[in-house]
Amino acid sequence: MLSVISPAKSLDFETPATTARHSQPDFLDRSHELIEILRDYSPQRLSELMGISDKLAGLNAARYAEWHTPFTPDNAKAAAQAFKGDVYVGLAADTFSDDDNAFAQDHLRILSGLYGLLRPLDLIQPYRLEMGTRLENHAGRDLYAFWRETLTAELDRVVAASGSPVLVNLASNEYFKAIDPKRLSARVITPVFKDEKNGKFKIISFYAKKARGLMAAWMIRQRLNDPDGLKAFDVAGYRFSDAMSDGDTLVFTREEGAS
Repeated sequence: MLSVISPAKSLDFETPATTARHSQPDFLDRSHELIEILRDYSPQRLSELMGISDKLAGLNAARYAEWHTPFTPDNAKAAAQAFKGDVYVGLAADTFSDDDNAFAQDHLRILSGLYGLLRPLDLIQPYRLEMGTRLENHAGRDLYAFWRETLTAELDRVVAASGSPVLVNLASNEYFKAIDPKRLSARVITPVFKDEKNGKFKIISFYAKKARGLMAAWMIRQRLNDPDGLKAFDVAGYRFSDAMSDGDTLVFTREEGAS
């Protein structure tokens, strides 16, 4: 059973990784194609393309200029520890044991606009390139056109090798749109996390993102490879709601004040 999560905009390349183990991304040649396109963009064009500030555009123009292979622990960092957004607060990959990291390598993937599909210990260099970016390329007008066929085929292959024909979608809508689920032979299960507010349960982005990371970490530590076991998730006050769930959309709720 495989789970997928989204990357994060926030990065941490200053804090040393807590494991010396590392691997290389599978699609670096394709990443290099995108880098070559991006290097032709001025900071002003990057700002307009990505809807970011001039300062951020300048930072990322410099990142694209400096991006180079080979990736080593001296110039890159394991993806699951380099990303620092809300999902990764929940994932807390820097607390994984060696056995946790080994299981995660086989059972967790990170979708990425630049790198395509990453294992947790794949080395990455700093970047910003969201999957929804309308970056024209040889395959079409955006990154969905660039990645969809490759990522769909690769996910299908990895799920088949994972020991259970199930894909647990813990990614955001923006990133999972890069996959064509109709072409997957796997069953796709999508957990949804809702928090109680003023007596009603609703998706609150910050909490939902963190919960997706918490579930990914819980699956790793439980060595979970049975989809029925997902319903036992009971971290940070979340509980499975049979009444709110529908088919392969599994809803987990947390009451106000619970943690």
